[in-house]
Amino acid sequence: MPAIPPFIRALVSRPVAVFGDGESGKAARILLSGHGIECAVYDARGDAFSPAAAGRHGLAVFSPGFAPDHPWLALARAAGGTTLAELDLASLFWRGRIVAVTGTNGKTTLVEFLARALQGTGRDARVAGNIGPAFSRVAAATDCSGETIAVCEVSSFQAETLAHFRAEALLWTNFAEDHLERHGGMEAYFRAKCGVARRSAAVFAGSSVECWVKGSGLGFWSDVWKPGPDPVWVGSEGRAADPLLAGTVFEEYPQRENFLLAEAWWRAAGLDAAGLYAAARSFQPGPHRLARVAETGGVAFWNDSKATNFHAVEAALGRFASPVLLIAGGKSKGGDLEGFARRIAPKVRRAFLIGETREALAAALAGAGVPHAVCGSLENAVRSATAEAGPGDNVLLSPGFASFDQFEGYADRGRRFERLVRGDRPAPERAADISAHTVQFGANP
Repeated sequence: MPAIPPFIRALVSRPVAVFGDGESGKAARILLSGHGIECAVYDARGDAFSPAAAGRHGLAVFSPGFAPDHPWLALARAAGGTTLAELDLASLFWRGRIVAVTGTNGKTTLVEFLARALQGTGRDARVAGNIGPAFSRVAAATDCSGETIAVCEVSSFQAETLAHFRAEALLWTNFAEDHLERHGGMEAYFRAKCGVARRSAAVFAGSSVECWVKGSGLGFWSDVWKPGPDPVWVGSEGRAADPLLAGTVFEEYPQRENFLLAEAWWRAAGLDAAGLYAAARSFQPGPHRLARVAETGGVAFWNDSKATNFHAVEAALGRFASPVLLIAGGKSKGGDLEGFARRIAPKVRRAFLIGETREALAAALAGAGVPHAVCGSLENAVRSATAEAGPGDNVLLSPGFASFDQFEGYADRGRRFERLVRGDRPAPERAADISAHTVQFGANP
């Protein structure tokens, strides 16, 4: 394990405050405890951070769930303490290379693919960051050399507070509406993403990032992006089909553009492209990403629970030749519901709506002329969609919203969908959900 970085050596003579007891907080404690550094955990579900507690700590490490204006961070700074994001903490201990990946969608798939490709060529590559395990956990467990590569997924929550993290390259997949409940608007969301772009020696960015930058004007560009490096724009539009990708998940957009981003960095790093193509031929994305899970009576059921924003839903709908029966809804992350409804209208035959956003989404879909049924639970939505479907139809779970209103996470939502489709006994639902389980068809019987 590497030595304690000089930057924090003087700050850890007192216990370190760790804000958040999720994966990031636990990983930070593992890294610090491995060096004999005492930690005190503060979490909304446990001990609260008070002015008296602030005086006991010289360093506070915080999880990405803590927004920059969180009152605990203000308390720590007011008491003369230093605050440090978990990703920054890990990077101070890391002695290897870092390739960062960010974007609204596709970043987890790209991280996993790039790490797999590097490992396939005999290189020591580790997956870290927002994908889990947290970077601090990887740093604590890795006796890395200068050539060990951390392929690190960086979310906007992590990027907006970075001060020490540095990457040799950033691969920025795309940019679309997401997390507006945290950032307040698209410009602030873009500024947050630029936190990692400015801390990367090279940037490779997809076509939607380029569209946003060019549509925002040069003043915005110079203000937000600089002093970061000029990006290499990578787009799939207008490119001929690549026969070497035929039959792989990277054959079509959006995964085709993810491959092109990986390839751009790969070639810039002086690596043989044959290794990247070899990895593409065997690579499969993780679960809950537009996976066909069953076919019953000629009806195909698709699990795309990982689609937690509008852009992801639109990408999924683009893969179907005819309008689908869509199950959507969940916990709001902000965004233009009416615009989303208008864009998906041609691709949706009927929508079955769940979660906290079901009523607001129903109003938006009604305005766009999309038939819909407001359902209180995923079980009711699956039952209603199945009754509506006939041979040749596709029932698609692609929610477009976060899952935390009714589920433990997108994976829990996806697993429950698959159990329902396959006829397994469903897991018990939360009492709050059961009380809301009324199906309202209104003018859409």
